[in-house]
Amino acid sequence: MAEKKIVVVGSSNTDMTIKGGKLPAPGETVTGGLFYMGPGGKGANQAVAAKRLGADVIFICKVGSDLFGDNAIAGYKREGIDTSKILRSSKASGTALILVDAGGENCISVAPGANCDLSVEDIDSIAPVIRKADILLLQLEIPMPSVVKAARIANEAGAYVILNPAPACELPPELLKNVSLIIPNQTETALLSGVSCLDEEGLIDAVAKIRAMGVADVVVTLGSKGSMVFSGDKIDRIPAEIVQAVDTTAAGDTFCGAIAVGLSEDMSLPEAAAFATKASAITVQRIGAQNSIPYRKDLI
Repeated sequence: MAEKKIVVVGSSNTDMTIKGGKLPAPGETVTGGLFYMGPGGKGANQAVAAKRLGADVIFICKVGSDLFGDNAIAGYKREGIDTSKILRSSKASGTALILVDAGGENCISVAPGANCDLSVEDIDSIAPVIRKADILLLQLEIPMPSVVKAARIANEAGAYVILNPAPACELPPELLKNVSLIIPNQTETALLSGVSCLDEEGLIDAVAKIRAMGVADVVVTLGSKGSMVFSGDKIDRIPAEIVQAVDTTAAGDTFCGAIAVGLSEDMSLPEAAAFATKASAITVQRIGAQNSIPYRKDLI
């Protein structure tokens, strides 16, 4: 499998979900329902996806000195992820409280906790690890200055830097100049470029603007329509797998982790995107976040 080192810098959360008959109104208590608890966070999901699909992965995040932090680290170790650079915070570990009604409608409250404590100084402290990465994978659930710092360190060391710009927000120019590949969805593409992406022509114009900001490669995910890969002067359209989706949670994270794995195995970017499409198609057929992420053997 992959021999190149993938370093993921990002968030770690514990998701706590109650699925009941209805969502409570303000001041209302609703009894009944089923409770689920499991690991989450975009950084953690992408690290788990990359590891399960065959990569050598180091995960860098910050968790609290609490039971949730202990459980998170133990879970990453069981996956075979290198946890030696996971940092501890005096803040509580990141948590998400999720309420889901019988029709699938939900409301979510996130307390990022220790994720917000991953500082530029922390990134400096693990800079030697980032410099040894072949691929650095980033998202936006940690402070932006820390994302920018990690990207700059990796890019200056010659690593291939992948950014999944989620949750969507405006990005500082310095970050984009240090990113090799950006993987936005359609909404994020429109936000980053300022161009409407309602049709393919608009999408192509939007990507051209993003590339003019300094990013060489772009893969736009389009949900059930697959993805479009922009690399060099080529545009490749990767169709989605035809499956019955039951839960799209972590599908995007699986896609990003899988692209990193494909590139680490010297696939071309379109080949890596096709590999990632196959992996994320399995994810949407399963319920949950990390529970739904496939292993390499599942893709055969």
